[in-house]
Amino acid sequence: MAEDNVVLVGVDGSPESLAAMDWAVARAAGKNWRVHVLCAYSLPSFTAASLDGGYAALDDSAIRAGAQAVVDEAVARAEGTGVTVTSSLETGDPAGVLVDLSDEATLAVVGTRGGGGFADRLLGTVSSALPAHSHCPTVVVPQRTQGADYTPVRRIVVGVDGSSSARKALRWAVEEAEAWGAELTAIAAVPMASGAGALAWLPAAVDRDQVLADVRSGLDRAVAEAVAAHPGVEVRRHALDGNPAELMAEFSTAVDLVVVGSRGRGGFSGLLLGSTSQAVLSHASCPVMVVPSRSSQDAVGRRSTPW
Repeated sequence: MAEDNVVLVGVDGSPESLAAMDWAVARAAGKNWRVHVLCAYSLPSFTAASLDGGYAALDDSAIRAGAQAVVDEAVARAEGTGVTVTSSLETGDPAGVLVDLSDEATLAVVGTRGGGGFADRLLGTVSSALPAHSHCPTVVVPQRTQGADYTPVRRIVVGVDGSSSARKALRWAVEEAEAWGAELTAIAAVPMASGAGALAWLPAAVDRDQVLADVRSGLDRAVAEAVAAHPGVEVRRHALDGNPAELMAEFSTAVDLVVVGSRGRGGFSGLLLGSTSQAVLSHASCPVMVVPSRSSQDAVGRRSTPW
């Protein structure tokens, strides 16, 4: 089958999910990528005393109609962009459905949180669960300032720590920089500040400048490998003393996309399994791309989907 790069977008009708839709369409525009819009819902049930403790399921026609309206609204936002958009409704836990379908996608995009009632079932837990378990890179689009629109990605920052996951993230960041025509900066953060950080135990005799120089040397090698197939992409490089999550959150105020790996070592270890991941995903001011370490794709996907 022909190559079919697909951006999978989870929507629930909330402003945050519509912002995710806008970002996905912008990413696909001009790249001959397809956007697939998904709304997943679960059919609720209630205890029926008259059924001796059994459960009575509600008729799902109204819920399905509401979900279809959510999808239709999202699809309408892509009109006039030239982007091919397909859509589907799925029953089941939204996070689980998106994780399953991410195995057939090139990229997945969701917002940070949903609204009330029906909307709560998708965004919120999904924005945490999907990056942690997705088979493809996931972009989490944060809530916009009132009245603000996301601009095209012009500046990207990627966190690198020498792990295989970080190298995959770097390769994806290079792909994104090429796709958007954006500036790319690679950051290697080493927490050596006195009295804090993983390397605070280093004896005073250790040359911290030399440590940073060694980290920078490793960063240079990683970047050279990542850009080998993309000679037109220039990557700025910085080895910094500081907390990685704090630095990435700070950089997010000045860039349009932050890229991180799902697993790491040193400063970026446990990025999605503990407080560090929550700090990056919760406090970043711009969209965050999380590249899974288990992905079978080293860079932009080249796979076909059944949708």
